[in-house]
Amino acid sequence: MDLTTRYLGLNLAHPIVLGASPLVDRLDLVKRLEDAGAAAIVMHSLFEEQILLEQRATIHHMHSVAEAHAEALSYFPATDDYHLGPEEYLLQIHRIKSTVDIPVVASLNGATGHGWVEYARAMAQAGADALELNLYYMATDLTRSGQSLEDHIVEVVASVKDAVRIPVSCKLSPFYSSLSNLAARLDQAGVDGLVLFNRFYQPDIDVEALEVIPKLALSDSSELLLRLRWLAVLSGRVRANLACSGGVHTALDVVKAVMSGAHATQVVSAVLHKGPDAITKMVKDLKQWLEDHEYESVKQMQGSMSLLRCPDPAAFERANYTRILHTWRV
Repeated sequence: MDLTTRYLGLNLAHPIVLGASPLVDRLDLVKRLEDAGAAAIVMHSLFEEQILLEQRATIHHMHSVAEAHAEALSYFPATDDYHLGPEEYLLQIHRIKSTVDIPVVASLNGATGHGWVEYARAMAQAGADALELNLYYMATDLTRSGQSLEDHIVEVVASVKDAVRIPVSCKLSPFYSSLSNLAARLDQAGVDGLVLFNRFYQPDIDVEALEVIPKLALSDSSELLLRLRWLAVLSGRVRANLACSGGVHTALDVVKAVMSGAHATQVVSAVLHKGPDAITKMVKDLKQWLEDHEYESVKQMQGSMSLLRCPDPAAFERANYTRILHTWRV
């Protein structure tokens, strides 16, 4: 039984990868994850705001400098609250590469574009096997068009691709007016992979204290459905590899994602819930499922349920939408 897959130019033992999480901050956990069977490890993001804070002045003078330079920086955590600062992050890449034999993907999260290229180069030099650009941006500016935002994203990707030799992927949100077009433009810009999707964490409101409350809810398998739709739409229509992120909790979730077109699946919440052994079980169950259904390899089923063979994917999607609504019975 051949579970291997190829993602971002990397040969992986199977499609189950540890997604971006704080678990990578501890080398003992990193080693346990490798032993549990993770095919690769994605580090949590280094944020542009961290880089800016470090560059403003010495870290212990951050508060006065931040207030003088930019009010926005005062919204962010103090520097000591981040898991790893910019220099520590680069050192952690080197430490992890020295600890495990599986590929390590570094992650960079920016908003304005400053520092993308410089730190992308630094991550590559620190030993990262690939780079994930975490494009987390909420378009709250009423004067900025969707076109200008997407143009900026494509420019960032093209600049990073020109700056580094390692593979580069983009972690996207589903909230673009034409995700297919953006994916095609990124593909033309040379991106090596598309990760579907980033999860926008939805804050709550404390109505008594009149405060916004940051809230993190771990995913469940119901979140997979949106990913499956877009994996199926893009599979075979872009050169870039596809990764599924969000809602992958079981081997059956992995099967669905791969059938829709994923070359890799990123797992986080399942590991946070159950520990590294969650990956061991998923790999074992994936192998068993393939044997039970007489597949010889993961590659054999990859993209088998995509819309590539459908002459009009938009009509197919609309037909399914209509059928679901008209078959509902009260």
